This record gives sequence, C-alpha cells and structure tokens, in this order.
Amino acid sequence: MFTFNLKASTMDKPAQSILKSVFGYDKFRPLQAEIIGNILDRQDVLVVMPTGGGKSLCYQIPALVFDGLTVVISPLISLMKDQVEQLMQLGVSATVLNSSLSAVDYRQNVELVRSKAAKLLYLAPEALLKSNMLELLSSVKVECLAIDEAHCISQWGHDFRPEYRQLIKARSNFPKAACVALTATATPRVREDIKTSLQMDSDREYLASFNRENLFIQIVPKDNPLKQTLQFIQKFEYQSGIIYCHSRKQVETLYEVLSENGFSAKPYHAGLTDIERNRNQEAFIRDDVQIIVATIAFGMGIDKPNVRFVLHYDLPKNIESYYQEIGRAGRDGLNSHCLLLFSYADVQKIKYFIDQKDPAEKRVANIHLGALLRFAESEVCRRIPLLNYFGEDYTIEKCSTCDNCLAEDKELVDLTIPAQKFLSCVKRTGEKFGSGHLIDVLRESKAKKVLQFGHDKLSTYGIGADYSKKQWQQLARQFLHKGLMVQDMEFGSLKLTDKGWDVLKGRCEVWGQLAQERTVEKLVEESQRSDDLNFNQQLFEILRKERKELADSSGVPPYIIFSDKTLVEMATYFPQSRDNLLDIHGVGAVKCDRFGATFLDIIDRFCRENDIEERPKRPPKVLPGSPKKSSTARFHTMN
Repeated sequence: MFTFNLKASTMDKPAQSILKSVFGYDKFRPLQAEIIGNILDRQDVLVVMPTGGGKSLCYQIPALVFDGLTVVISPLISLMKDQVEQLMQLGVSATVLNSSLSAVDYRQNVELVRSKAAKLLYLAPEALLKSNMLELLSSVKVECLAIDEAHCISQWGHDFRPEYRQLIKARSNFPKAACVALTATATPRVREDIKTSLQMDSDREYLASFNRENLFIQIVPKDNPLKQTLQFIQKFEYQSGIIYCHSRKQVETLYEVLSENGFSAKPYHAGLTDIERNRNQEAFIRDDVQIIVATIAFGMGIDKPNVRFVLHYDLPKNIESYYQEIGRAGRDGLNSHCLLLFSYADVQKIKYFIDQKDPAEKRVANIHLGALLRFAESEVCRRIPLLNYFGEDYTIEKCSTCDNCLAEDKELVDLTIPAQKFLSCVKRTGEKFGSGHLIDVLRESKAKKVLQFGHDKLSTYGIGADYSKKQWQQLARQFLHKGLMVQDMEFGSLKLTDKGWDVLKGRCEVWGQLAQERTVEKLVEESQRSDDLNFNQQLFEILRKERKELADSSGVPPYIIFSDKTLVEMATYFPQSRDNLLDIHGVGAVKCDRFGATFLDIIDRFCRENDIEERPKRPPKVLPGSPKKSSTARFHTMN
C-alpha cells in the first residue's frame, strides 16, 4: 500500500465501535481509518481504491457518527438501490431520491430527509443541482458530500459525464460539509482534474494499491473463442461470472450458444428494453442466473461480491475499462479468475471506431489503446504494466497470480531459421498482410485468400509446415516483441524493421522460446489455488441454500444477507454460540439478531451429525489466576 500527502488523524472510538457492531468487521482495511478520521475532521479527501477495496465504508461510518445528513452522489439507480438495501439490512437509516420511485415513495423519502430520520441520502448528480432538492437540503444539516465514481468528472477519465462537472455549483451550498471524492480508477492526470474541478481545499489524497491480489489475470490468443469460452466456464459450476462482448450481436450469439449447451445465462445490452435489462440483471444479482453475457453497458451499478470469473470475449477499449470490468470479480476477497481472449482483429475494430472521432478525442483514444496493447503483449508479470499505468511502482517479478508468472521457465533456443522463414514470407507477400495469412502461406494452406493472391506460387509457400499454427502464432508474437517487425494498427499488416533485415540477411541470430500455449483449461486449474481457509464445502452449500431462501423471502440479493466470505468462515470455524458467531467476518449485531438463530441451528445440527467440533476464531480469554485449558476440552483453535 502507498499513499501521498497523508497526515495522521486520530481515529474516534465511535467509528471503531460502528465498524464491528454495525458492519461486523474486526479491523479497518489499509487507509480506511485515516480517511474516516479526516472526514470526521471535516477535511476534503480524494480516495482512490480498487473495486472491493472498501470505499463506501469510508463515508458510511462518518455518516453514522455525524449528527446530520451525508449526501452520496452516485451515477446509477441500480448502484443507489443496492447500497440502500445493504444499509437497511444493517439497521442503518438510508434512503434514495430518484426517478425510479413512485410518487408516494418519493414523498415518503423526502419526509425521511426533512424529519432528519435519514442518515444517508443517495442522489444522481443532476438531481442534486435541482432547485427543489437544494431547497430540501437547506432545511437539514448536511455534514458530508460524498461523490462516488468521481472519475466521471474528468474529461481524461474513461467515463466522462458532463453533469459531474457541474457538482462544484452544489458545493457552495454546503460550505461546512466535508467533501470526499471516491473512485476505483484514476490516473495521476485524472486525479488532478478531480481536485481542480471540485476546488478541494486540502491536499489529502489517499491512494490504495491498485493490486487485487485475489484476481488471477490471464491473456490468451483468441483462436477458437467459442471452444475456449466453454472450456473456461465449465470449471465454474454453479458459480457467478460475467462475459463481456464488444457488440449486441455477439452478446446474443454467445448467449444462445451457452443456453444450448445447458448453461444458466442471460444477455444484457442496450438493444434490450429497460424491463428486460433490469429483469436479467436482477436475476444475476439474486443468483437465479449463473452467467451474464453483456456489453460494457453492464456492471457499473453492480456490487455483487461473489463473481468468480470475468471473461473478456472481445478486447476492451482501454486499460481503465479493463481494470474496472475485472474489478467486478472477487469483491469478497476470495480467489477469482480474469481471462482475456486477445486478437489483432479486435484491435482493428477498435481502431476503426477511433478513426470516427474528432482529432482531440482520437489522440486520447489512441494513447489509451497503445497502453492496452503494451499490457496485453507484455511477457513480464501482468501486474507490472497494469499497475504502472495507474502510477503505482510495482516491481515484484513473480506475483504467482497471472499467466506470465506461472509460465514455466524454458531454455532459450535458436529461432534464427524460423525467423528468416517468416520474415522472408512477410517480404515476398509485399508487407501487406497480417500474421494469419502469412502462417497460411508458410503451412501450405489452400485457403481462398492464398490462392486468390497467387501466394501458393511463392518460394516461401509450405516451407513452415513443420510447425503448427499455434507455434507460428507464438513465434510471430515473439518476432514482434523483439522488434523484427512492426504492425500497422489499422490494417494489421506486418513490415520488416532494420533489425528484421539484419536477421533475414544472416547478420544476427534470434533466440527465444518454442512451446505450445498453455490451454485455458490448464491455467484455470493452476489458478484455482486453495484459499486461506480450508472450509467444509458440504456445510457451505447448506448455508448458501438457506441464505438464498431468506433472501428471496426478504426480496433482496443473497449477499445482502451474508457474503460468501461470511459463509466460508462459518463453514471453517463452525460457530455454535452468539459470541462466536459475532466473531465471524460480516456478522454485526443487527444481522446476528435477525439471522443468527437460523444459521446457528443449521451449524449445530450439522456438527452433531458429522461429529465436528467448534473452532473458535480467536483463543478464549483467560482470566488472571484461571487454570489453563485442558487439552481435552471440546473447543480448540485452528493450527
């Protein structure tokens, strides 16, 4: 973890007490205590934390300490709804005012604010700026203004929204309120833009590490995407996942294939009606559907913590989008897998859309695309280029949670002859074709395009038949990385560099690796590392079923009852008393009162039937002068 411009701040005892009694957490995550302390001191704060890093807690706890109201600016109705539902299950008085409410509900929520019964109010940015809303808020004491998804303020951000730019007008109405801007994705330039736009009067900028250690990052060549996708998702039976596609058509096609193969899936894209999109999203959130196949329109308002995989069927448009999208996996801290199927054909599609933009937007988009390609093509730890992009100095050579770091070290072999064959083919076809066509020529293909251009008559036709298509693809990528060729990003054609000419003429050698790409299936197996806790899978499934029934009867998503991480700890420590249940992650006093008896009964019955002893999460307190606990006592701590 690293920070900039931090100033020590005393953490109030009420905040620590609320953390445990309301939210059920034993300790703050890195930076949360300092951020909360500064907000309680009414200081402006910029918070940049990865998705799942605990940003919302940074303003929710101060909201419960303050006497007055905390106003939260959020861009999506679904995001507001999810946050309010979670807070209400915790016994926190939170409400929302937006266009999704009926007239009756809207008036009731206004009255909650006016009567000072609500501690948090969620609004869209455009709603905050309306005169009737400012009039309502002038009647109460606004203690804090929290601006979520703050990167929307910046034109250099990946999701710029003009209405966010107007929030400074509202700030002047609450001169004594602390202002906290929060985002999961912001480059140094975007961070400066946020602070300038909001006229933040302090230099308190809190930057958590962008590294999500529980996410396994993998990028593989996209050669048979349907087969690759089916291989991948078969490893995640009954687990939630998101598949991102570039177009509506691709979403529908893939959704139909998954359904035909027996997978529980639903589509999500702008071509569906609002009712269809909301219905499909709700089914996914409530665990009624396993997989959502979507365009980038999906996910910004989703706080579902148990997404176990994110698959990019097509190339995202920039690193910010990619990082935000993979960030929807593993928000509960458990291991999750992020797979990107990479092809230069997808690069050309993105270039086509970039070329339709005006010169200024085109320049920014090309910079973003270039950074994404450097990340995708990198042979070092995936986290190095990814985190460096966001200004984080990450230098660990082996993270053990990406495909490059798991790749076996192989001895370098002399690739001079295959390099000469490939480069010769590039030259003899006029430097007008991409690697796919060149490989077809080298491998003596009878493809229509090869015959159409007469490339079956070239001296290089068939001279590479001793290597498989996958081997040639791997070799071509190495030759690009080594600077023997350059690729036209618009058309995909390859051209020789001066270094490539030297190799072709025999003036220098080429050394590298010749190996088959690891299959998606193999890497999924390797990435599914055992989590820190060795939990009882049978009990976990029983608890998960009970959670689903309780959630359905309450009309909320299952994770709002308890997260997967909470159920994992229950199935690890087998709590059989209220005190020990309160030691479990995510079990606060309100949830313990509401659901504790039900879950304790299930755990107690399971332990009796299977002769399992309770494992207290922490050693019991020993009073001075008390005899030491016998080694034969029923309760024991984990090794």
